[in-house]
Amino acid sequence: MLRGGKVGLRARHEDDIPVLRTELYDDVVNASRAEGGPWRPITPGSKDPRLVVDDKEQGSVQFSVVELDGGSLIGTATLWGIDNHNRSAHIGLGLLPSTRGKGYGTDVVAVLCHYGFVVRGLQRLQIETLADNAAMLRSAERNGFVREGVLRSSAWVMGEFLDEVLLGLLVQDWRQGSTV
Repeated sequence: MLRGGKVGLRARHEDDIPVLRTELYDDVVNASRAEGGPWRPITPGSKDPRLVVDDKEQGSVQFSVVELDGGSLIGTATLWGIDNHNRSAHIGLGLLPSTRGKGYGTDVVAVLCHYGFVVRGLQRLQIETLADNAAMLRSAERNGFVREGVLRSSAWVMGEFLDEVLLGLLVQDWRQGSTV
């Protein structure tokens, strides 16, 4: 398990899947804001690619996020779009509604940075998030990510186009403020 100050990132367990599906993906609004495509219902027990980890997939690494104090499941974290040639990847995370606003997001981003830069030897990490996602913007910037641009009207979410903010972090900039 990878450890931060408050959270641990561990392999996905089979019993995590029903909780994550119910708490994160069955919520149409939340899932529509978090996914790059339209929400659709997934039959219980099916192999939902958002939740079932394919250990052979080289382009992404999915984690379950747990509280260090007690070990409770609190969400998901992903390093995706891994490009070994350019040594870059994207960060994504989703926290259960009951755990939001407690500083876990900032810690998850920090642990994903440690994994990407130290364990994987990457040069650059990137985050794309909706412009109104203040919590993710705050978590990214607290970890040294810099706003690099706005993708105007790039995300179709619940009947409207929304802007996305593009943030990046280079390994040499991360090392200066590394806390994990």
